[in-house]
Amino acid sequence: MLGPADCVSMAEATNATGRSSAAEPGQPELKRAIGPKLLLFFVVGDILGTGVYALTGQVAGKVGGALWLPFLIAFVVAFLTAFSYLELVGKYPRAAGAALYTNRAFGVQFLTFMVAFAVMSSGITSASSAAIAFARTYLQQFVTVPVTLVAVLFVVLLALVNFRGVAESVKANVVLTCVEVSGLVIVIGIGAWAVLNGDGEPSRLTQVDTGDSGWLLAITSATALAFFAMVGFEDSVNMAEETRDPVRIFPRAMLTGMGIVAVIYVLVAVTSSLLLSPQELAGAGSGALLKVVQVGAPGFPLWVFSLIGLFAVINSALINMLMASRLVYGMANERIIPRVFGLVHPLRRTPWVSIVFTSLIAVVLVSFVDISQLGGTTSLLLLMVFAIVNVAVLVLRREEVAHEHFRAPTAVPVLGAITCAYLASPLSGRSWGDYRIAGLLLLAGLVLWVINWLVGGRRKTEINPESLTG
Repeated sequence: MLGPADCVSMAEATNATGRSSAAEPGQPELKRAIGPKLLLFFVVGDILGTGVYALTGQVAGKVGGALWLPFLIAFVVAFLTAFSYLELVGKYPRAAGAALYTNRAFGVQFLTFMVAFAVMSSGITSASSAAIAFARTYLQQFVTVPVTLVAVLFVVLLALVNFRGVAESVKANVVLTCVEVSGLVIVIGIGAWAVLNGDGEPSRLTQVDTGDSGWLLAITSATALAFFAMVGFEDSVNMAEETRDPVRIFPRAMLTGMGIVAVIYVLVAVTSSLLLSPQELAGAGSGALLKVVQVGAPGFPLWVFSLIGLFAVINSALINMLMASRLVYGMANERIIPRVFGLVHPLRRTPWVSIVFTSLIAVVLVSFVDISQLGGTTSLLLLMVFAIVNVAVLVLRREEVAHEHFRAPTAVPVLGAITCAYLASPLSGRSWGDYRIAGLLLLAGLVLWVINWLVGGRRKTEINPESLTG
């Protein structure tokens, strides 16, 4: 999940031509205003969001009572990949992320484009899952409305806000993070209260529902979905140019932030399993946490938790759609997709064609795809990107830089690449629907690439990866 400052980074790091302002001669550098505490809040807020609020029930349906285990494994896999990002951001402290690392490591323009398009697509699928959670779960506590219609209207509203233009500061992320954390703390507190009063069923915490697939596939398929809740840490590398002494403070902030989120997620999962059976959690769908609150504290006003949930998914969806539209805009200005996607509205100064394009994709997704598949597709796309980044860090070790920087133990990116590739593969028990949706999205990117190649006279396209921040 993306934090509010992602788009600030993109807006400041990208000028009217879509290129990094820091790369233009005579242009000032971005202001380094982010210290260790703000960066820590940013990392925590970037990860928290739709995943845990909307998909806890679906994960329980795959693994059973040992709900905490997939979240813990997802954290370990993300933690391994985080070491690769830390080495790369220390080595190249620029606001570009996976596209920059892929381009520097392999020098294949098409691969760089597909990595950027995969990140863009993950933003759309993540926002779409938030839209469904908004309509199906949290809004229903206030008013009964048709889910698909509201989800579509939600996407349209996001597009209008996106079109108008949004400028938020990184300090606002502190407030947003505190609100999102408060909802999860409520769940944990209710669980602790219930246990102290003798409620709950501890024996469920070690039960794995193997079904017909066996315990390994039950755990890995649940982990493949739970990984959606851990993504977002990688976006903090886009704040490198606005961070004071990023080489020194990034490792502690990122690893500490991920650790905090992992503890919160595991405690939420334990609480959920103590109070409800896997069948009850799965049956509640995206409203599993609401059900936990209702059962654990019958007198607690559900509208309070619903309001927090609404806020969490709205923020997550808005920032993801902002990121996705700006990535399409950047690719158009790099002349790697048709230039029409780079058109900017003369009054609002926002990339209106890219906003319409990404919003139309989201409308189709919320109309025809289930929330669990949207979450699974998001994790699949990013797991593929993470596998490439883990390989890139090893390839880029042949490049020396003058300054000292964090260096991950060699075994860590190797394990990161293997685990990410495994969770992205059919061997993990991942739903084939995830591959179908991801394939269609990437096919759309391929079509845009081919159209641009034909219309552009089949000229060689040189990508400036710093304009593809996401």
